[in-house]
Amino acid sequence: MNHLLTAPILLPLLGGILQIFMSFAPLGLRRTLALATTTLLLVVAFSLLLMADDGTYRAYAFGNWAPPFGIVLVLDRLSAMMVFMTALLAFFCHIYSTRGTDAVGRHFHALFLFQLLGLNIAFLTGDLFNLFVAFEVLLIASYGLLMHGGGTARTVPGLHYVVLNLIGSSLFLIAVGLLYSVVGTLNMADLAVKVPQVSGNDLLLVRAAGMLLLVVFALKAALLPLCFWLPRAYASATAPVAALFAVMTKVGIYAILRVYLLVFGDNAGPLAHLGMDWLFPLALVTLAAGVVGALGSDGLRKLVAWQVIISVGTLLAAISLNTVASTSAALFYLLNTTWVVGGLFLVVDLVARQRGSAQDRIVTAPRMRSRTLLSVLFLIGATAAAGLPPLSGFFAKVLILESVQPGIELGWLWGVILVGGFLTVVAYSRAGSIVFWRNVEGHVRDPGQLTLPVTVSAGALIAMSLVIVAFAGPISRYTDATAQQLHTPSAYIEILETPMVNGGDTL
Repeated sequence: MNHLLTAPILLPLLGGILQIFMSFAPLGLRRTLALATTTLLLVVAFSLLLMADDGTYRAYAFGNWAPPFGIVLVLDRLSAMMVFMTALLAFFCHIYSTRGTDAVGRHFHALFLFQLLGLNIAFLTGDLFNLFVAFEVLLIASYGLLMHGGGTARTVPGLHYVVLNLIGSSLFLIAVGLLYSVVGTLNMADLAVKVPQVSGNDLLLVRAAGMLLLVVFALKAALLPLCFWLPRAYASATAPVAALFAVMTKVGIYAILRVYLLVFGDNAGPLAHLGMDWLFPLALVTLAAGVVGALGSDGLRKLVAWQVIISVGTLLAAISLNTVASTSAALFYLLNTTWVVGGLFLVVDLVARQRGSAQDRIVTAPRMRSRTLLSVLFLIGATAAAGLPPLSGFFAKVLILESVQPGIELGWLWGVILVGGFLTVVAYSRAGSIVFWRNVEGHVRDPGQLTLPVTVSAGALIAMSLVIVAFAGPISRYTDATAQQLHTPSAYIEILETPMVNGGDTL
């Protein structure tokens, strides 16, 4: 078997455990080992991305237990893309944390690595119960990161976050219990075979389980009305944590893509496209709510947090169209919004550190020492996030708009995205003009200095909007192939027929 598939899980697991035992070691040593772990994870993620680009599925059965009985990891184009996207984001967030965020508590690096562990399990697992386990690892680590540094400003949003996610976990457990009671398996490939064969009263149970799963994934993705916890939670978190959390909502979106195209896809019989009729209108309303929240934001952190919700609505609206073209466009947009929003959280933190008591509030304040650099980074990030040319957000939205078939969906999607995009530009323009150009007399005492690591971290994530444009052709071809692979899941299902105990690991 190809043991490299286990590396995205083992690296952060072993690195996190090592950080726990080294919690009283010098901070410099802990930083060095943590950053080395993240760097190695990025190298492995890129290797897996290149490996998956040949279009074959690779499966790894722990202990050589053949599916559906054993724990199986599955690498395809989608999982490889998600692991690489997360590793790149985490690499720059981890570098940024060395500005001082990691010095507030002894367990920051351990929690950070355990967060990556949960994310990578979610993206690589081929089993629905292990997806539940990944969500639990995510919840524990993310709650610790959210509360890192203490303070009452983080306690209430953190409490809302953990309570809602615990409710979601309970529903998830009920859903997988219902599924297992009917079909006797939770392996996703096996589910794709057995769910279409369900009939009678069992069909109602599986339908209920599928809708419960959709609610859980919608909560993880922050779909309206399950999204109002997000702006305060993200705005109150430290900058590298908020930036890393830009990928958290994408876990729910990934789960919807994986489960509802594989298990409840075209071949699911009476359960085909379960819940997709609800997903499209809810996605549009989520997008609209995100725009309204951005317009009403009184701080830059909240503005960027509402941008996360805008991106969720845009992504799920495209995914709910259920075509190869719309899925490919959504994946292209996914890369853009994850990296750019993560970069904006870091840039906003740099801005807040140079504005004294004004912090990130959208009010007039003394001129910043590094106004030119920060204003340029904010402008590029806002342009990419809002979808203006010539940056990556524009091309991503064009691909989404072009993917819509003629019909009522076309009018609604075009209208909401275009009007929402215009109003998002208004929100960013208002914030940028006040923060960067409406200055008052005086100066800030001891403004934060821009060191090379934090500037490179923030600038690199913002610059990804330019990199995506430069490599738009190869990226688009990759997302096209990924979407085609998702919509023709027969090869994924054949994993069940591969004799894993004899060493077969590719399909």
